[in-house]
Amino acid sequence: MANDLIFQIALELIPKIGNKGIKQLISYCGSAKAVFDTPKDKLLKIPGVGEKITKSIKNCRPFKEADNILNNAEKMSARVLHYTANEYPKHLKQIMDAPNILYVKGEGNLNPKRSISVVGTRKSTAYGKDITNKIIEDLVGLDVTVVSGLAYGIDIQAHKACLKNNVPTFAVLAGGLDQIYPSVHKKYIDKICELGGIMTESIPGMRANSNLFPLRNRIIAGMTDATIVVEAAIRGGALITANLADSYNKPVFAVPGDIGHSYSEGTNKLIASQKSLIYTGIEDLIDYLNWDTDIKKAEVKLLELTELEQKIYTLLFEDRSPIEIDLIAIKTQIPINQVASLLLNLEFKNLVKNLPGKKFTTN
Repeated sequence: MANDLIFQIALELIPKIGNKGIKQLISYCGSAKAVFDTPKDKLLKIPGVGEKITKSIKNCRPFKEADNILNNAEKMSARVLHYTANEYPKHLKQIMDAPNILYVKGEGNLNPKRSISVVGTRKSTAYGKDITNKIIEDLVGLDVTVVSGLAYGIDIQAHKACLKNNVPTFAVLAGGLDQIYPSVHKKYIDKICELGGIMTESIPGMRANSNLFPLRNRIIAGMTDATIVVEAAIRGGALITANLADSYNKPVFAVPGDIGHSYSEGTNKLIASQKSLIYTGIEDLIDYLNWDTDIKKAEVKLLELTELEQKIYTLLFEDRSPIEIDLIAIKTQIPINQVASLLLNLEFKNLVKNLPGKKFTTN
Protein backbone atom coordinates (compact mmCIF):
# COMPACT_ATOMS: atom_id res chain seq x y z
CA MET A 1 0.00 0.00 0.00
CA ALA A 2 3.02 2.25 -0.42
CA ASN A 3 1.60 3.23 -3.80
CA ASP A 4 -0.55 6.31 -3.27
CA LEU A 5 -2.80 5.13 -6.12
CA ILE A 6 -4.18 2.51 -3.73
CA PHE A 7 -5.44 5.25 -1.42
CA GLN A 8 -6.68 7.36 -4.33
CA ILE A 9 -8.71 4.44 -5.72
CA ALA A 10 -9.89 3.56 -2.19
CA LEU A 11 -11.41 7.04 -1.81
CA GLU A 12 -13.39 6.41 -5.00
CA LEU A 13 -14.87 3.27 -3.43
CA ILE A 14 -16.32 5.09 -0.42
CA PRO A 15 -20.01 5.84 -1.10
CA LYS A 16 -21.48 9.35 -1.37
CA ILE A 17 -18.26 11.40 -1.38
CA GLY A 18 -18.27 12.17 -5.10
CA ASN A 19 -15.64 13.75 -7.34
CA LYS A 20 -15.90 17.22 -5.86
CA GLY A 21 -15.85 15.89 -2.31
CA ILE A 22 -12.71 13.84 -2.94
CA LYS A 23 -10.92 16.83 -4.47
CA GLN A 24 -11.92 18.93 -1.47
CA LEU A 25 -10.62 16.32 0.96
CA ILE A 26 -7.29 15.92 -0.81
CA SER A 27 -6.89 19.68 -1.14
CA TYR A 28 -7.24 20.16 2.63
CA CYS A 29 -5.46 17.01 3.78
CA GLY A 30 -2.61 17.05 1.28
CA SER A 31 -2.94 13.53 -0.18
CA ALA A 32 -5.33 10.60 -0.45
CA LYS A 33 -3.44 8.69 2.22
CA ALA A 34 -3.61 11.70 4.53
CA VAL A 35 -7.41 11.72 4.21
CA PHE A 36 -7.56 8.28 5.85
CA ASP A 37 -5.03 9.34 8.51
CA THR A 38 -6.68 12.65 9.43
CA PRO A 39 -8.50 12.59 12.80
CA LYS A 40 -12.29 12.76 12.81
CA ASP A 41 -12.46 16.21 14.43
CA LYS A 42 -10.25 17.70 11.71
CA LEU A 43 -12.22 16.06 8.90
CA LEU A 44 -15.40 17.61 10.28
CA LYS A 45 -13.86 21.08 9.93
CA ILE A 46 -13.40 20.69 6.17
CA PRO A 47 -16.16 22.56 4.27
CA GLY A 48 -18.74 20.18 2.82
CA VAL A 49 -17.59 17.23 4.91
CA GLY A 50 -20.25 16.29 7.44
CA GLU A 51 -20.78 13.54 9.96
CA LYS A 52 -21.93 10.92 7.41
CA ILE A 53 -18.93 11.31 5.10
CA THR A 54 -16.51 11.40 8.04
CA LYS A 55 -18.04 8.22 9.43
CA SER A 56 -17.76 6.52 6.02
CA ILE A 57 -14.08 7.43 5.75
CA LYS A 58 -13.33 6.11 9.23
CA ASN A 59 -15.38 2.92 8.88
CA CYS A 60 -14.65 2.03 5.26
CA ARG A 61 -11.15 0.80 4.44
CA PRO A 62 -11.44 -0.68 0.92
CA PHE A 63 -7.67 -0.97 0.42
CA LYS A 64 -7.69 -4.63 -0.66
CA GLU A 65 -10.37 -3.95 -3.27
CA ALA A 66 -8.41 -0.93 -4.49
CA ASP A 67 -5.26 -3.04 -4.74
CA ASN A 68 -7.14 -5.63 -6.82
CA ILE A 69 -8.45 -2.90 -9.15
CA LEU A 70 -4.94 -1.55 -9.66
CA ASN A 71 -3.59 -5.05 -10.34
CA ASN A 72 -6.34 -5.73 -12.87
CA ALA A 73 -5.58 -2.45 -14.65
CA GLU A 74 -1.87 -3.28 -14.78
CA LYS A 75 -2.64 -6.73 -16.24
CA MET A 76 -4.40 -4.92 -19.10
CA SER A 77 -1.35 -2.66 -19.58
CA ALA A 78 -3.52 0.30 -18.62
CA ARG A 79 -2.34 3.56 -17.14
CA VAL A 80 -4.15 4.60 -13.96
CA LEU A 81 -4.08 8.38 -13.77
CA HIS A 82 -5.07 10.34 -10.71
CA TYR A 83 -6.35 13.89 -11.02
CA THR A 84 -2.97 15.16 -9.82
CA ALA A 85 -0.90 13.22 -12.39
CA ASN A 86 1.00 15.20 -15.01
CA GLU A 87 -0.42 12.98 -17.78
CA TYR A 88 -4.03 13.65 -16.75
CA PRO A 89 -5.82 15.66 -19.50
CA LYS A 90 -5.33 19.33 -18.61
CA HIS A 91 -8.55 20.49 -20.30
CA LEU A 92 -10.54 17.89 -18.38
CA LYS A 93 -8.90 18.91 -15.12
CA GLN A 94 -10.45 22.37 -15.49
CA ILE A 95 -14.06 21.20 -15.11
CA MET A 96 -15.46 20.96 -11.59
CA ASP A 97 -16.86 17.44 -11.99
CA ALA A 98 -13.75 15.95 -13.61
CA PRO A 99 -13.11 12.29 -12.73
CA ASN A 100 -10.58 11.73 -9.96
CA ILE A 101 -9.27 8.56 -11.60
CA LEU A 102 -8.91 7.70 -15.29
CA TYR A 103 -8.04 4.26 -16.68
CA VAL A 104 -6.26 4.62 -20.02
CA LYS A 105 -5.02 2.04 -22.51
CA GLY A 106 -2.83 3.13 -25.41
CA GLU A 107 0.20 5.38 -25.58
CA GLY A 108 -1.43 8.42 -27.20
CA ASN A 109 -0.87 11.92 -25.86
CA LEU A 110 -3.70 12.96 -23.53
CA ASN A 111 -2.53 16.57 -23.72
CA PRO A 112 -2.17 17.18 -27.46
CA LYS A 113 -1.58 20.57 -29.02
CA ARG A 114 -5.12 20.57 -30.43
CA SER A 115 -8.16 18.40 -29.81
CA ILE A 116 -11.81 18.22 -30.81
CA SER A 117 -14.66 15.87 -30.01
CA VAL A 118 -16.90 14.62 -32.80
CA VAL A 119 -20.27 13.21 -31.75
CA GLY A 120 -23.69 12.50 -33.19
CA THR A 121 -26.64 10.19 -33.42
CA ARG A 122 -26.36 6.40 -33.29
CA LYS A 123 -28.70 6.19 -36.30
CA SER A 124 -26.63 8.24 -38.71
CA THR A 125 -27.52 8.86 -42.34
CA ALA A 126 -25.25 8.61 -45.38
CA TYR A 127 -25.03 12.41 -45.27
CA GLY A 128 -23.86 12.34 -41.64
CA LYS A 129 -21.21 9.71 -42.36
CA ASP A 130 -19.93 11.63 -45.39
CA ILE A 131 -19.68 14.85 -43.38
CA THR A 132 -17.86 13.02 -40.58
CA ASN A 133 -15.36 11.61 -43.06
CA LYS A 134 -14.83 15.08 -44.52
CA ILE A 135 -14.24 16.63 -41.08
CA ILE A 136 -11.54 14.08 -40.27
CA GLU A 137 -9.92 14.32 -43.71
CA ASP A 138 -9.66 18.10 -43.31
CA LEU A 139 -7.87 17.68 -39.97
CA VAL A 140 -4.96 15.80 -41.57
CA GLY A 141 -1.75 17.77 -41.10
CA LEU A 142 -3.21 20.06 -38.42
CA ASP A 143 -1.88 18.04 -35.46
CA VAL A 144 -5.35 17.44 -34.01
CA THR A 145 -6.50 14.58 -31.76
CA VAL A 146 -10.13 13.47 -32.13
CA VAL A 147 -12.20 12.22 -29.19
CA SER A 148 -15.49 10.35 -29.43
CA GLY A 149 -17.51 7.66 -27.66
CA LEU A 150 -17.18 4.45 -29.77
CA ALA A 151 -20.98 4.33 -30.12
CA TYR A 152 -22.87 3.27 -33.24
CA GLY A 153 -23.35 5.90 -35.92
CA ILE A 154 -21.34 9.12 -35.97
CA ASP A 155 -19.00 8.16 -33.11
CA ILE A 156 -17.60 5.02 -34.72
CA GLN A 157 -17.54 6.73 -38.11
CA ALA A 158 -15.26 9.40 -36.61
CA HIS A 159 -12.94 6.74 -35.17
CA LYS A 160 -12.87 4.78 -38.44
CA ALA A 161 -12.07 7.93 -40.42
CA CYS A 162 -9.23 8.68 -37.99
CA LEU A 163 -7.80 5.19 -38.48
CA LYS A 164 -8.03 5.58 -42.25
CA ASN A 165 -6.32 8.99 -42.22
CA ASN A 166 -3.80 8.29 -39.44
CA VAL A 167 -5.33 10.93 -37.15
CA PRO A 168 -4.83 10.31 -33.38
CA THR A 169 -8.09 9.36 -31.68
CA PHE A 170 -9.33 8.47 -28.21
CA ALA A 171 -12.49 6.50 -27.49
CA VAL A 172 -14.14 7.27 -24.14
CA LEU A 173 -16.00 4.28 -22.69
CA ALA A 174 -18.93 4.14 -20.28
CA GLY A 175 -17.83 0.81 -18.78
CA GLY A 176 -14.45 -0.65 -17.85
CA LEU A 177 -11.59 -1.01 -20.33
CA ASP A 178 -12.34 -4.74 -20.53
CA GLN A 179 -16.04 -4.17 -21.21
CA ILE A 180 -16.10 -2.75 -24.75
CA TYR A 181 -19.59 -1.57 -25.72
CA PRO A 182 -20.92 -2.19 -28.25
CA SER A 183 -18.94 -5.44 -28.51
CA VAL A 184 -19.06 -5.34 -32.31
CA HIS A 185 -16.57 -2.43 -32.14
CA LYS A 186 -13.91 -4.50 -30.35
CA LYS A 187 -12.26 -5.07 -33.72
CA TYR A 188 -11.21 -1.40 -33.85
CA ILE A 189 -9.67 -1.21 -30.37
CA ASP A 190 -6.12 -2.34 -31.18
CA LYS A 191 -5.80 0.18 -34.02
CA ILE A 192 -7.31 2.95 -31.90
CA CYS A 193 -4.81 2.20 -29.15
CA GLU A 194 -1.95 2.39 -31.67
CA LEU A 195 -2.96 5.92 -32.67
CA GLY A 196 -4.37 7.17 -29.38
CA GLY A 197 -6.22 5.02 -26.90
CA ILE A 198 -9.33 4.08 -24.98
CA MET A 199 -10.19 5.59 -21.60
CA THR A 200 -12.81 5.52 -18.87
CA GLU A 201 -13.41 6.41 -15.24
CA SER A 202 -15.12 3.04 -14.66
CA ILE A 203 -13.13 0.35 -12.87
CA PRO A 204 -12.14 -2.85 -14.72
CA GLY A 205 -15.03 -5.27 -14.93
CA MET A 206 -17.78 -2.62 -14.73
CA ARG A 207 -20.36 -3.00 -17.50
CA ALA A 208 -21.74 0.01 -19.33
CA ASN A 209 -25.21 1.06 -18.21
CA SER A 210 -27.61 3.94 -18.83
CA ASN A 211 -26.36 5.89 -15.82
CA LEU A 212 -22.76 5.83 -17.04
CA PHE A 213 -23.28 7.25 -20.53
CA PRO A 214 -23.97 10.87 -19.45
CA LEU A 215 -20.88 10.65 -17.22
CA ARG A 216 -18.91 9.39 -20.23
CA ASN A 217 -20.22 12.34 -22.26
CA ARG A 218 -18.83 14.91 -19.80
CA ILE A 219 -15.34 13.47 -20.32
CA ILE A 220 -15.72 13.77 -24.11
CA ALA A 221 -16.90 17.38 -23.76
CA GLY A 222 -14.42 18.33 -21.07
CA MET A 223 -11.13 17.08 -22.49
CA THR A 224 -11.20 18.83 -25.88
CA ASP A 225 -10.91 22.36 -27.28
CA ALA A 226 -14.30 22.18 -28.99
CA THR A 227 -17.15 19.80 -29.82
CA ILE A 228 -18.64 19.19 -33.27
CA VAL A 229 -22.13 17.66 -33.43
CA VAL A 230 -22.71 16.14 -36.85
CA GLU A 231 -26.23 14.72 -36.61
CA ALA A 232 -28.54 14.55 -33.61
CA ALA A 233 -32.19 13.95 -32.88
CA ILE A 234 -34.04 16.38 -30.64
CA ARG A 235 -33.13 14.16 -27.67
CA GLY A 236 -30.07 12.01 -27.26
CA GLY A 237 -26.53 11.63 -26.02
CA ALA A 238 -25.01 13.95 -28.63
CA LEU A 239 -27.08 16.88 -27.37
CA ILE A 240 -26.13 16.02 -23.79
CA THR A 241 -22.47 16.25 -24.82
CA ALA A 242 -23.11 19.55 -26.60
CA ASN A 243 -24.91 21.05 -23.60
CA LEU A 244 -22.12 19.90 -21.29
CA ALA A 245 -19.48 21.49 -23.54
CA ASP A 246 -21.49 24.70 -23.57
CA SER A 247 -21.75 24.65 -19.76
CA TYR A 248 -17.95 24.32 -19.60
CA ASN A 249 -17.63 27.45 -21.77
CA LYS A 250 -16.21 25.41 -24.62
CA PRO A 251 -17.24 26.19 -28.20
CA VAL A 252 -19.80 23.89 -29.80
CA PHE A 253 -20.21 23.54 -33.56
CA ALA A 254 -23.20 21.92 -35.23
CA VAL A 255 -23.52 20.72 -38.80
CA PRO A 256 -26.77 21.99 -40.36
CA GLY A 257 -29.02 19.37 -41.90
CA ASP A 258 -32.22 18.72 -43.79
CA ILE A 259 -35.04 20.52 -41.95
CA GLY A 260 -37.36 17.62 -42.72
CA HIS A 261 -35.16 14.92 -41.21
CA SER A 262 -35.48 13.88 -37.56
CA TYR A 263 -31.72 13.41 -37.19
CA SER A 264 -31.09 17.01 -38.13
CA GLU A 265 -33.57 18.42 -35.62
CA GLY A 266 -31.05 18.45 -32.79
CA THR A 267 -28.23 20.15 -34.70
CA ASN A 268 -30.57 22.66 -36.32
CA LYS A 269 -32.03 23.50 -32.92
CA LEU A 270 -28.55 24.03 -31.45
CA ILE A 271 -27.81 26.53 -34.21
CA ALA A 272 -31.21 28.26 -33.99
CA SER A 273 -30.99 28.63 -30.18
CA GLN A 274 -27.43 29.99 -30.51
CA LYS A 275 -26.07 27.24 -28.30
CA SER A 276 -23.67 26.36 -31.08
CA LEU A 277 -21.82 27.85 -34.01
CA ILE A 278 -22.62 26.63 -37.50
CA TYR A 279 -20.07 24.27 -39.01
CA THR A 280 -19.70 24.57 -42.77
CA GLY A 281 -16.05 23.54 -43.10
CA ILE A 282 -12.68 23.32 -41.38
CA GLU A 283 -12.14 27.07 -41.78
CA ASP A 284 -14.91 27.68 -39.22
CA LEU A 285 -12.96 25.68 -36.66
CA ILE A 286 -9.55 27.18 -37.44
CA ASP A 287 -10.82 30.77 -37.44
CA TYR A 288 -12.83 30.52 -34.24
CA LEU A 289 -10.22 28.63 -32.21
CA ASN A 290 -7.52 30.96 -33.55
CA TRP A 291 -5.06 28.09 -33.56
CA ASP A 292 -1.39 28.99 -33.12
CA THR A 293 -1.68 32.68 -32.15
CA ASP A 294 -1.31 32.53 -28.36
CA ILE A 295 0.76 29.41 -27.75
CA LYS A 296 4.27 30.87 -28.22
CA LYS A 297 3.47 33.89 -26.02
CA ALA A 298 2.36 31.57 -23.23
CA GLU A 299 5.47 29.40 -23.54
CA VAL A 300 7.77 32.44 -23.20
CA LYS A 301 5.95 33.60 -20.07
CA LEU A 302 6.08 30.14 -18.51
CA LEU A 303 9.89 30.05 -18.75
CA GLU A 304 10.04 32.93 -16.27
CA LEU A 305 8.03 31.17 -13.54
CA THR A 306 8.64 28.65 -10.76
CA GLU A 307 7.01 25.22 -11.11
CA LEU A 308 4.05 26.12 -8.86
CA GLU A 309 3.63 29.54 -10.49
CA GLN A 310 3.57 27.79 -13.87
CA LYS A 311 0.87 25.43 -12.62
CA ILE A 312 -1.40 28.29 -11.56
CA TYR A 313 -0.67 30.45 -14.61
CA THR A 314 -1.33 27.53 -16.99
CA LEU A 315 -4.68 26.86 -15.31
CA LEU A 316 -5.75 30.51 -15.63
CA PHE A 317 -4.41 30.86 -19.16
CA GLU A 318 -6.14 27.73 -20.46
CA ASP A 319 -9.42 28.34 -18.63
CA ARG A 320 -9.68 31.95 -19.89
CA SER A 321 -12.56 32.80 -17.55
CA PRO A 322 -11.90 34.24 -14.02
CA ILE A 323 -11.51 31.58 -11.31
CA GLU A 324 -12.08 31.94 -7.56
CA ILE A 325 -9.07 31.38 -5.32
CA ASP A 326 -10.69 28.38 -3.57
CA LEU A 327 -11.26 26.73 -6.95
CA ILE A 328 -7.66 27.42 -8.01
CA ALA A 329 -6.48 25.59 -4.88
CA ILE A 330 -8.72 22.60 -5.64
CA LYS A 331 -7.79 22.38 -9.32
CA THR A 332 -4.04 22.74 -8.78
CA GLN A 333 -3.94 20.72 -5.53
CA ILE A 334 -1.90 23.50 -3.90
CA PRO A 335 -2.81 24.55 -0.31
CA ILE A 336 -4.91 27.71 -0.37
CA ASN A 337 -2.52 29.80 1.76
CA GLN A 338 0.28 28.98 -0.67
CA VAL A 339 -1.97 29.77 -3.64
CA ALA A 340 -2.57 33.27 -2.24
CA SER A 341 1.17 33.92 -2.04
CA LEU A 342 1.82 32.56 -5.54
CA LEU A 343 -0.98 34.66 -7.01
CA LEU A 344 0.52 37.76 -5.41
CA ASN A 345 3.88 36.93 -7.06
CA LEU A 346 2.14 36.54 -10.42
CA GLU A 347 0.42 39.90 -9.93
CA PHE A 348 3.79 41.56 -9.28
CA LYS A 349 5.04 40.03 -12.54
CA ASN A 350 2.01 41.56 -14.31
CA LEU A 351 0.84 38.12 -15.48
CA VAL A 352 -2.31 37.83 -13.39
CA LYS A 353 -4.96 40.29 -12.27
CA ASN A 354 -7.17 40.19 -9.19
CA LEU A 355 -10.87 40.72 -9.89
CA PRO A 356 -13.78 41.38 -7.50
CA GLY A 357 -14.96 38.33 -5.56
CA LYS A 358 -11.44 36.99 -5.11
CA LYS A 359 -11.35 35.83 -8.72
CA PHE A 360 -8.22 35.76 -10.86
CA THR A 361 -7.42 35.71 -14.55
CA THR A 362 -4.42 36.27 -16.81
CA ASN A 363 -3.53 39.70 -18.19
